[in-house]
Amino acid sequence: MTRPDDGRVVPSWLAPLVDVAGNLRAEDLTRFVPPPEDMRRSAVLVLFGEGETGPDVLLIERAHDMRSHAGQPAFPGGVVDDTDADVVAAALREAQEETGLDPSGVQVFATLPALWLPPSGFVVTPVLGWWREQSPVGVVDAGEIAAVLRVPLAELLDPANRVSVSHPSGFVGPAFAVRGLLVWGFTAGLLSRLLALAGLERPWDASVTRPLPDVL
Repeated sequence: MTRPDDGRVVPSWLAPLVDVAGNLRAEDLTRFVPPPEDMRRSAVLVLFGEGETGPDVLLIERAHDMRSHAGQPAFPGGVVDDTDADVVAAALREAQEETGLDPSGVQVFATLPALWLPPSGFVVTPVLGWWREQSPVGVVDAGEIAAVLRVPLAELLDPANRVSVSHPSGFVGPAFAVRGLLVWGFTAGLLSRLLALAGLERPWDASVTRPLPDVL
């Protein structure tokens, strides 16, 4: 176990990410840096825990009948409301609303730079957390969320589960084929960069490519 600057304990496997997270720039994570004008703000919770099969990360699968991003895996999160104190509060509130997570058990150890999602026009702030005291999670509103998953890092890091995806729009990026899902887009890109920057990534063949439907 190790202690971040706030003195609280995180597991040793998470320490490399804790060490690098505080110094990351938007350019270290994506080529989509927010434009200078005001944009719609949102926040996502990147929550790491220790499940029955070891270290994992919390993901949701969006409902399959949504008008946008239907069926797409993602981090819990959403729009920053006027009632939210800050992006951390927004990320924790959205995670609670979507998964039933108890926010009091989450130790936030970093707030990353805001990132821009051109397809949606949102500026997204990733909030990184350690699931210090775990609570039950599941689908709260089936109209918005199809599934809540704790995906083991071992599966995400397995080179056999790594692919690149190509989209008719011209987008090409990393993806993870896990739990019968294809994690791609913003979620996969951020996961891929965080795992690499933390020194956890294993070599994988980026030339293995899957197409994506026109869902942006």
